[in-house]
Order: sequence, then structure tokens, then C-alpha cells
Amino acid sequence: MSARPLKNWQDVLARVRGALRRRGRTEHEAEDLVQEAWLRLARYEDEKQPVEKPEAFLMRTALNLSIDTHRMNSGRGEHMLLEDVVLIDTTPSTEAVLLARERMARLTQGLGRLSEKTRDVFLANRLDGLPYTEIAKLHGISVATVQYHVAKATLRLTSWMEGW
Repeated sequence: MSARPLKNWQDVLARVRGALRRRGRTEHEAEDLVQEAWLRLARYEDEKQPVEKPEAFLMRTALNLSIDTHRMNSGRGEHMLLEDVVLIDTTPSTEAVLLARERMARLTQGLGRLSEKTRDVFLANRLDGLPYTEIAKLHGISVATVQYHVAKATLRLTSWMEGW
């Protein structure tokens, strides 16, 4: 194994990891399986058992280890009857939906009370996710002015919503 150039082995190991990833293994799992396959190859060579095609040995060993791991993990799973499964409804309650709509209406009113420039700058940042520098360019103002408008809108909206 050591007679071959290191780069070649890195390529081989990358191909084996890629094959494992294509078969549904995570990056971490693939790395662990490749290391285990590498150790098995080293043990064979230490025991003076020649491996004619070490690259193929690594690939086959890693794939077999992956299959074994899958079988072992799926065999440990518990079997449940459908009647025993408790389904949890994660949809919000009618009350929560109604409160959210009322909060949204209140926020919309608060936005309407801001000046047009402050509202536009605030929404560009908070809703559209634009950075301050881009907003400054779009509106022909300085970054400090953008910061001022965002802070002003945040303070006013927070106060407006707090009293509700």
C-alpha cells in the first residue's frame, strides 16, 4: 500500500466516499466506513495476505460495511401497530390563527403610521432581506440614514404592538 503515491489513495478514498454518499450515507457515516475499510485492508497486509486489487477491496469492503450497518440498525427498530401510534396535530388552533391575523392587522396599521421613506427602508431590510448598503444605494441615502430609519421603525412598531 505504501508503494503507491498518496494522491492516488486520496482519489481512491474520495471515490469510495462518493459511492457511499450516493447510497444514502451522510458525510460522517461515509468517512467512518472508509476508515474501517482502510483498517481492514491494512490488517490483511499486516497478516501477509496479499490483496491483488486494493482499490476494489476498499470499495467492496466499505459497501459491505454500509449494508451491514443498515441491516443492524433496521433490525433494532421496534415494530408498532398503527393503532398504538399517537398522531400529533401540529396545525395551529383556530384561536391561534385568529390572534395571528389580529396581530398582523395591528402591525399593518403600525406600518401605515410610518412615513413612506421609513416604511420602505424598513421593509426592504426586514421583509426583503436587503443589506443596509444596498438599501442606501437604492434610495440614494447614506448607510447611517438607513440605520436611522430601521431603528426608528423598529422602535415605533414595538411601541405600537406593545400597547395592544
